Amino acid sequence: MSPRTTDKNAMTMAGLNLIQQALSIYDKDLKLAVCNHRFREMFDLPEWLITPGADFADTIRYLAERGDYGEVGDLEEFIRTRVEQARAFEPHYMERPRANGRMISVEGSPLPQGGWVTVYTDITRTKRQESLLQARSDELADQLQSYSEELSATNRALEASITALEEAKRQLTASEARTRLTTEMMPAHIAHVGADRCYTYSNRQLSAVMPGSAADIIGLPIHEALDAQVYGAIESRLEQAFEGRPSVFEFTHAASSRRIRAAFTPDGAHNGNRGGVYILSMDITEEAQTRAALQQTKRRELAAQLTSGLAHDFSNLLTIILGMQSRLQRMKLPDDAGELITATLAAARRGGGMLNRIADMTGPRAHRPAPVVLADFLSEFATLVRATLPEGIGFDIRSLAAHPRLMLDAGMLQDSLLNLVLNARDACGGAGKITLSVQAVQETWIEFTVADTGTGFSAAALSHGFDPFFTTKGGEGSGLGLSMAYNMTTLAGGRMTLANTGDGACVSLRLPLRIAEAATEPGLILLVEDSPDLRSTIRDMLRGAGHLVVEAASVDEALALLPQLPEISMLLSDITLEGDKSGLDLLRALPKGKYPAYLMTSLPPDNPLHKAAGSLAPVLRKPFTPAELHAFLQTGPAP
Repeated sequence: MSPRTTDKNAMTMAGLNLIQQALSIYDKDLKLAVCNHRFREMFDLPEWLITPGADFADTIRYLAERGDYGEVGDLEEFIRTRVEQARAFEPHYMERPRANGRMISVEGSPLPQGGWVTVYTDITRTKRQESLLQARSDELADQLQSYSEELSATNRALEASITALEEAKRQLTASEARTRLTTEMMPAHIAHVGADRCYTYSNRQLSAVMPGSAADIIGLPIHEALDAQVYGAIESRLEQAFEGRPSVFEFTHAASSRRIRAAFTPDGAHNGNRGGVYILSMDITEEAQTRAALQQTKRRELAAQLTSGLAHDFSNLLTIILGMQSRLQRMKLPDDAGELITATLAAARRGGGMLNRIADMTGPRAHRPAPVVLADFLSEFATLVRATLPEGIGFDIRSLAAHPRLMLDAGMLQDSLLNLVLNARDACGGAGKITLSVQAVQETWIEFTVADTGTGFSAAALSHGFDPFFTTKGGEGSGLGLSMAYNMTTLAGGRMTLANTGDGACVSLRLPLRIAEAATEPGLILLVEDSPDLRSTIRDMLRGAGHLVVEAASVDEALALLPQLPEISMLLSDITLEGDKSGLDLLRALPKGKYPAYLMTSLPPDNPLHKAAGSLAPVLRKPFTPAELHAFLQTGPAP
């Protein structure tokens, strides 16, 4: 339990102890949940009967044996009857004398989750005053006295009703808080825009779906909360929703290159333009990348079907031509015929090479990403490239990628980049420079850019460069280099662009950024979280990944468990915990280097505890998905 919750509980008990009435709350199992000091003083109860968990039947027995209920015949039958009445508890108010001569009122109300709360008031003085007043006011009519008593009872009943209403309000507030927590845990932005085009609700996930967006947008007009590009993409669909027509569509968030799916739903109160709109926005970049790869696979299959028959026939013709030319070479022919035969053989062999490249482009090659050490890949590629370049052309690699291991199809990527470098070599002629740059883009793409100091792309090349067989090299080119690179890139769910620079041309190849996870075996994780609901949710996430989980709610409980369970292989703790110690105190108390440790929190980044946590361990922001948690646990242990 967090310090703030502990303080609230202490303040609540202090307030209960200040009231003049005695108060007790028993749960649905007839066990004492809480009572104030006045309850003990009024009935002179021993310590064991005012301790949480004390049995209701034991309290009745104690009071009956002391004579508090007057003359009791069969004690066990009396206790059993009182317990049965308590199990079928209903709201009531009663007044009864005690063995010590005092008069008390007893007012009880059931609780929604079972059990009841009872308030005991010493009304001895009030009763004595009523008796004195009645003795001194014999002249008052019996009817007036009756009305007075009824009014007093009605007031007391009204107070009981007010208490019940306040409890219902508390329950409603708790339910609303749980609903908000649930929506904030969702990996999507859920919002409502009113008829005035201003946000009335947001689960504060807009910046997570579209990086760079504001997080606190309630009250802002939607055109101010979103950047101009995003608002321009959704404006027409938003207006349709205000007119009562729902829609689901996709657009690209230019600032982050993410693909976003948005759903607009009228809120049901639509009447002209007076209704609002619910908006659901999700990041579907990975889905879009996968969809693009599947579409490219279908295109390849279709192209293979269209070309396979032609390629077969053409291959047969080339085989015949090569065979006939070889026979001609063995015959005695004029000298100038030998040159023609050699040229014909060279052309036929080029045709065969073209068939092989067409087969690579349209054949059933699959995209098979695997963990790749980027530095090793670039080093091997540099060795391969420099062997194909003349002395007058320099080659340089500039890598700004921060992730050392990525999921890539190294063979496809090498073929694509080699095609781009060879095209750049031809554009440079005999002298120039080629540069391969590598960088991550918005943590969504890994971008490879080949730039040269050659002649640049013509207008036709910029428009048709990805078309199969398009070439600007005349008879020297096959027109399949860029097309093959484009085909391989889209098969991986990526993108490819052509452009001219001030010094030449550049080709950018973007692939989905997939960080290669370290191979980790499932282990025993100590989960430290003070909220039972969150602890249950996170426990299920960890178990879904194959881990075993033990749980604690406080620093002291966690430190007590660690020596007993040497099998623990990892520790995951919230920053704010039950008691006066935080997750930071827990990490500082751990034996150095023994337990890989991770922290999680819903505190904002500028919170002092959040800032301090970064120097102790990796920190995961709540809410998060199972995939995000799994990826986070691969980031490495605390320093």
